[in-house]
Amino acid sequence: MKKLDPKDINQDVYDLYDDYAHNRLDRREFMEKLSVYAVGGITVTNLLSCVMPNYVDNIQVPQDDDRLLTEIISYQSDKGGGKINAQLSRPKKKKAQRPGIIVVHENRGLNPYIADVGRRAALAGFISIAPDALTPLGGYPGNDDDGRALQRERDRGEMLEDFIAAFEFLRDHEECNGHVGVVGFCFGGWVSNMMAVRVPGLKAAVPFYGGQPAAEEVPQIQASLLLHFGELDKRVNEGWPAYEAELKKQNKEYEAHMYAAANHGFHNDTTSRYDEEDAQLAWKRTIEFFTKTLV
Repeated sequence: MKKLDPKDINQDVYDLYDDYAHNRLDRREFMEKLSVYAVGGITVTNLLSCVMPNYVDNIQVPQDDDRLLTEIISYQSDKGGGKINAQLSRPKKKKAQRPGIIVVHENRGLNPYIADVGRRAALAGFISIAPDALTPLGGYPGNDDDGRALQRERDRGEMLEDFIAAFEFLRDHEECNGHVGVVGFCFGGWVSNMMAVRVPGLKAAVPFYGGQPAAEEVPQIQASLLLHFGELDKRVNEGWPAYEAELKKQNKEYEAHMYAAANHGFHNDTTSRYDEEDAQLAWKRTIEFFTKTLV
């Protein structure tokens, strides 16, 4: 099979995948529209291999990394889904207490990429929790298509409550110093913004290409914000000017970065939307931000 250079893929293909990944196209429609770009020796299979995630070959921090203590735990979300499973990870090197980071998944449950991000946060010196909001439905099913279908069965507000409960669990954990931030991607970016609205004790929020809260909710934000956007992500970006205007109006502490020529999902290193340079820079900024704000 011909291996494609991501730079040679028409932007429309990435936009199609974005529509598919966010449930605006079903699989049949996605495949039909994708076939238009299967020309010049490029097949639909070639295109799918680029845009669909490859988790096996792109794990940066293995689950059994001997520098970390990583385990699956559960906590109670009384206002959400009840018992929620999560990955809890922290450095093996003993320390009295550490700042905490909640890692919030996309619209498909706790897949291997998000679990990996949780371990990356731990490797940077934090205690991290990466919940699976699909727990009430059996958990992440092993592939993103089924994961998206399952996540559509859950109420978005109840899932937000699950992550708020994760904040409370982590804040009170004996190995956490009580200073907790959140980082989330796509759906998780929206959750990060909404936790900044809903959780007065949250110290910091880092939404990656996340949907924005309503203007009337912005005054409630007390957390420091670091926001990451991909320039080509028109769907999410259209709400940013109004959000930024309200943040300025309310004198909120925020920092925002727009990454040139980057797509929605540019941090996800399992698909060809990944932009290595921008992803590494955004993550560096994220860790530096948490180091500064979770003291």
